Amino acid sequence: MSGCSLPPGVQVIERGWLSANMVLATGPYNTAVIDSGYCTHSAQTVALVQAALGTVPLNYLLNTHLHSDHCGGNAALQAHFPLFQTLIPPGHAAAVTDWDPVTLSHVPTGQLCPQFAYQGLLIPGQEIQLGENTWQIHAAPGHDPNAVILFEPVSRTLISADALWENGFGVVFPELEGDDAFEAVGATLDLIAQLSPVTVIPGHGRVFPYSEIVLDRARSRLDVFTANPLKHARHAAKVLLKFKLLEVQQQDVDVFLDWALRTPYFELVRNRFFDSVPAADWINTLIEELQLSGAARREGTDLANA
Repeated sequence: MSGCSLPPGVQVIERGWLSANMVLATGPYNTAVIDSGYCTHSAQTVALVQAALGTVPLNYLLNTHLHSDHCGGNAALQAHFPLFQTLIPPGHAAAVTDWDPVTLSHVPTGQLCPQFAYQGLLIPGQEIQLGENTWQIHAAPGHDPNAVILFEPVSRTLISADALWENGFGVVFPELEGDDAFEAVGATLDLIAQLSPVTVIPGHGRVFPYSEIVLDRARSRLDVFTANPLKHARHAAKVLLKFKLLEVQQQDVDVFLDWALRTPYFELVRNRFFDSVPAADWINTLIEELQLSGAARREGTDLANA
């Protein structure tokens, strides 16, 4: 976070690539947590929030979007801090009310997320007071069609979630499902350029200073994926495999392969982009590519996180 300043009362806990980063805002008006990580890290999530707040109550839990790595700790926080409100983007509301883990993408991706409730919505175009600061809520479709980002205009701090990372952005999931979403990614990048932040708090990775170079990297990545959707689809499949490997850490390779073959998202991607390749062969090739890149390693009959 060298060279980056944050608004008063804002703390960022960088959590790696299984759990999204967590942002805490404290101040005279309220306390808030933005995004809660993956469910296997729930005990850590609760401990981190408890350590940060001490005896101060938690007033708000916000989710930028409802992928499992951003909301998997919601249920644990709700159980531990019972007297607060959870706020989510409006596009997710019906699926959370009815608790539909298929629509929420948790079942199709083979990921876990305990059921939670919400009490309010993050409406794009409105503002919200978090800690000492007032944040603008902006729609940020692309990675997720219902995602929002938060912008604090005094310090020009952007909570970008997975709409902008220091070296790109998150997988564009609607594209894998047959929707034209690369254009939405570009529109969100245009919005970020208009906001012209000074500091960016991404969903993953370190807090970084915003610059045209960062935006150009994201646009270049988008151009590559737009020109070659198969490249994006292959990248996305490997991201999902790596995510599971981060969850289990080490697993018999046949068990891991069986999980992938039973997980609907892999079949969806293969059918749309790689239908000439048998499913098991395709998954095995992706696993080999993870090993070659250093993202996974073999230990006997096991596949291990690297």
